[in-house]
Amino acid sequence: MATKRTIEVELSTTGLTKDGKAQRIPLVMGGGAAVALEAPPSMEPELEGEHMLINIGPQHPATHGVLRLVLEMEGETVVRCIPHVGYLHCGFEKIGEYRQYNQIIPWTDREDYLNSIGNNVAFALGAERLFNIEITERCKVLRVMAMELSRIASHLVWMGTTCIDIGAYTPFLWSFQYREKIYEMLEKWVGARLTTTATRVGGMAADIPEGWTDKLQSFVQDFPRTLDECERMLTKNAIWVGRTVGLGVMSPEEALNYGLSGPMIRASGVDYDVRKDFPYLDYETYDWTVPVGTSGDVYDRFLVRMAEMRESVKILAQTLKRLPDGPVNVDDPRVILPPKKKATSEMESMIHHFKNVMEGPRPPIGESYVAVESPKGEKGYYFVSDGSSKPVRWRIRPPSYVNLSAIPKMVEGHLLSDVIAINASIDIVMGEIDR
Repeated sequence: MATKRTIEVELSTTGLTKDGKAQRIPLVMGGGAAVALEAPPSMEPELEGEHMLINIGPQHPATHGVLRLVLEMEGETVVRCIPHVGYLHCGFEKIGEYRQYNQIIPWTDREDYLNSIGNNVAFALGAERLFNIEITERCKVLRVMAMELSRIASHLVWMGTTCIDIGAYTPFLWSFQYREKIYEMLEKWVGARLTTTATRVGGMAADIPEGWTDKLQSFVQDFPRTLDECERMLTKNAIWVGRTVGLGVMSPEEALNYGLSGPMIRASGVDYDVRKDFPYLDYETYDWTVPVGTSGDVYDRFLVRMAEMRESVKILAQTLKRLPDGPVNVDDPRVILPPKKKATSEMESMIHHFKNVMEGPRPPIGESYVAVESPKGEKGYYFVSDGSSKPVRWRIRPPSYVNLSAIPKMVEGHLLSDVIAINASIDIVMGEIDR
């Protein structure tokens, strides 16, 4: 159904002054700066001819992974969309049944690989609930830092690649510049950039090095200016608005029925965020708000993600003020390796080290499920334990997979060129879909 919304847009072109300097020349459209933009009609005028099948992907840069979309077209209008997945099936969940709990963490890096350290934290939280372990206060704050930095990095990749999909290039460079700053901080912390393997059951692989918080403080101060630049470039840009407003609309009822989460459901006006509704890592004690949209289209998903990055900056600023001293790992020899000095000088510590490495920690018999708010939405890990050092079952609730299920409904009745923008607005990573 076509939606109508009035948005102020800025139109300009580039010209030269008399002395040869470049300047922006404002353009007037529709008698003023405010123009009414309507979504394209649901169908084109009646034309004789048969429907045509078009494949987008699986090897296509705008599918953000090996996704294949089979489109049934009537002229330039999509009549039906059939998504095909399974070209990247890695079997993470089955492999996890043959690995110790800490040995599974590197596999979580490779699901949503734009949120590796966030996946590490989510997995550790689920395992710690199974082990009945309470982590230290310093570890909690460090994990919040990790998750919010990862959220910003993921949203920056989404913004930059979506701009390229739609036709803008400069914001891509701006976003990847600050994504690189985040990766530099992660590399200083754990020695890796993309696949971090940063957590352990009961703590972290390493504490932050000396001077690391100064780099985070600098990032918190400088990054909002880049967000301002991106918003000035896009929010009122007539081309951007025309390519995003009214596309892929999902009402609140439809978003709930499809099981959407993350920015997808919040853009439709549903105020749901796991950090608020099912708090973990003391998120309920931080001062921040959940950005919520109104129209549920591609444009609102853009606005929600931009606002979420600002909220993440607010959370990061608070973590810098509340980061306590103390250990980062729990004092529990069942799950945490003893210091090397003790392992080589004390018999009991050497035994703990040997059993942890060779056999692995053993949780009690039971099951647990923990969900977190990943950049894509609700990310959940489910474990079943029989008391051995390896889970009997390990299952993942990937938000990309659930959100992608709505694409046939979202693209139906839109033009072929709009499919790229709608698909980009979902923000999928095929690693956690073909898990």
